[in-house]
Amino acid sequence: MLKPAHFLSVFLPLPWLMFAAAASAQPAQQTQQAAPSAAPIQASAEPLRSLELSTGAQRLSNGYGDWNDISLRGAYGQSRHVFQAEASVQRRFNQDGAFLGLGDTYSFDEDWYGSLAVGAGDGAFYLPRYRVDAALYRKFLPGRNLVGNVGAGFYKAPDGHSDRSVSLGAAYYFESPWIVEGGIRFNSSNPGSVRTHQQFAALTWGRDKQDLVTGRYTWGGEGYLATGPSTQLVNFDSHEASIAWRHWLNPRTGVLLSANRYTNPLYQRSGINVGIFHNF
Repeated sequence: MLKPAHFLSVFLPLPWLMFAAAASAQPAQQTQQAAPSAAPIQASAEPLRSLELSTGAQRLSNGYGDWNDISLRGAYGQSRHVFQAEASVQRRFNQDGAFLGLGDTYSFDEDWYGSLAVGAGDGAFYLPRYRVDAALYRKFLPGRNLVGNVGAGFYKAPDGHSDRSVSLGAAYYFESPWIVEGGIRFNSSNPGSVRTHQQFAALTWGRDKQDLVTGRYTWGGEGYLATGPSTQLVNFDSHEASIAWRHWLNPRTGVLLSANRYTNPLYQRSGINVGIFHNF
């Protein structure tokens, strides 16, 4: 059976990446690729050490300027902790920006684990001034192959608006090489007390150390989306579809490729992301 722990070294994102496509507008824009929920960690005599380097390019319609980014992500795990870090440089809406994030995933026991992360941008209007995200996970069923989660987050934008969110989700690991995921996020944005929610569904096929393919679809409402230093789109619907492929070249090293398409009332965005990862 594909157990959750098998995906520790593959998909161990910072907490906000767990729900990348289902966050409110600005948090969703910050991430570059979707991934399954963070896998539970287990004590191991050999610490986890991994690095992932990726770059992406997005084309936007209606003259909003193309996007590009370069990101470096790392993880270091020992005993009950897995520490994560992310640094990225980006160009979006014709402005350069940089982001730094730090997180920790902690295993309480065989059934419970949680995550906490903080992040900040360099002042670019499309990045957070700062953000804090936390989540708690519980494994269910005799085989512990159903993982439920509840999360909460706070996002403060350079333009002064803020987002408070609560999320619920679950992932089921089948006997065959399939994982099904789903979740919903409720968001409250201020000023204006704009209340929205988004939901997502995802399906993963494959085997660890070989190939993993994940398809994801997200739909629903977003609160605030800054398209310039003083312009925002407020309280609108959006849709995003993505597919991601990870392929191992050997037991420690592999490559990744993903593609996505996003739409809102102002523009359509589509692009690809490529990268390489290595476990030490």
